[in-house]
Amino acid sequence: MSLSAALSTAVSGLTAQSRALSAISENIANSSTTAYKTTDVYFQALVSGGKGSSTSTSAVTAKSSQAMSVQGTVTSTSVATNVAIQDAGFFVVTNEPGAAASEDMYTRNGSFETNADGYLINTEGFYLMGWPTDADGNVLASNTNDLTGLSAINLSSIGGTAKATTEIEMSANVPADAAVGAALTTSMQMIDSLGVSHTVGQTWTKTADNTWSLTLSDPVLTSDGVTQSGTISGGPYTVVFNTDGSLGSVTPALDFSVTGFSSGAADSAVTLDIGEVGGTDGVTQYASTSSTIGLEDVQTEQDGALYGELSGISIDSDGLVTANFDNGISLAIYQIPIATFSNPNGLTLVSGTTYDENSAAGQVHLNLPGEGGAGSLVASALEGSTTDIATEFNKMIIAQQAYSAASQVVSSAGDMFDSLIQAVR
Repeated sequence: MSLSAALSTAVSGLTAQSRALSAISENIANSSTTAYKTTDVYFQALVSGGKGSSTSTSAVTAKSSQAMSVQGTVTSTSVATNVAIQDAGFFVVTNEPGAAASEDMYTRNGSFETNADGYLINTEGFYLMGWPTDADGNVLASNTNDLTGLSAINLSSIGGTAKATTEIEMSANVPADAAVGAALTTSMQMIDSLGVSHTVGQTWTKTADNTWSLTLSDPVLTSDGVTQSGTISGGPYTVVFNTDGSLGSVTPALDFSVTGFSSGAADSAVTLDIGEVGGTDGVTQYASTSSTIGLEDVQTEQDGALYGELSGISIDSDGLVTANFDNGISLAIYQIPIATFSNPNGLTLVSGTTYDENSAAGQVHLNLPGEGGAGSLVASALEGSTTDIATEFNKMIIAQQAYSAASQVVSSAGDMFDSLIQAVR
């Protein structure tokens, strides 16, 4: 090897070790960065000149890679919209809502929070993508294998909500010692589709031993208890009790409907559940415990909800984004997919912990969490950096020694050039 070749080789060593030190510095700086994957530098020998050539020279080059499949430590947080991926996969993100599907990118940084415009973005400023769903969590996209079915998750359009009553459960005791012909009254609450409360009256008339006729009255506004607010259809109902006080039969089925709500709400269909036939879990018939004959221990519970405002957003382990309201109602709004690649190490780094697909990574596949080779989600958690400080310091020492040795070669080659020049003079 000539003197100039030795100098060239030493310089390539300096360049390669500089790149290694740069990667080590980056790893240490990102030891606390969410979902950061450690960059490793590996060296390759470069040989120029043919085999056996007296002019052949050797050098070194450095290349870097990130071990995308290495799992960082998952740590719980207090933020409901933080989410971590356990095992394989990436979140689909975009740098601008409404961007074309070809501009979608991928990250494991799940530090999502709601910004001022109602979008879920992570600490790097990328918008989380998901499939819109119906209130039961069913994905509305016709093709879940295509990125075009995804949209940036936006919560700004979610207002308040109400839920119409569809079922009322009732328990009570009708007095067995009431005289035939006695008419006893009570009432129950129901909510319409606009969240307005209505009161429906009940009249229990004893028609024979162990037999009662139940009639329901048109609803009135609960707010004033007087103004008729709709028209009820259904009944009367014949309720028969067994000789042991348990419920014997109800005919016809205890279903009713309310139409023409004064609030403008949609018509309602409601089922009144007064207990299981043969049981005592609902309405029973036993002797009165009061000197005044009347319905006793009346309790009703309905499944409707008054109007409520959005109180928060949560993401569960199935990737379902749910809107929670202060009236106790929760509605699914988006489904988060997990993107997988046959070779995730081939992804192209875009920025920080965000990557873009290419031919080396293979085709992107969208999966529900835990399906199709995708990892699972951990709610209210973040994945930590894979950097190990002790390992990085060890690599730093090795790189520093190699850099120092290469610089000595450069210095020695310089001295030898000086000696050669002096000899010529």
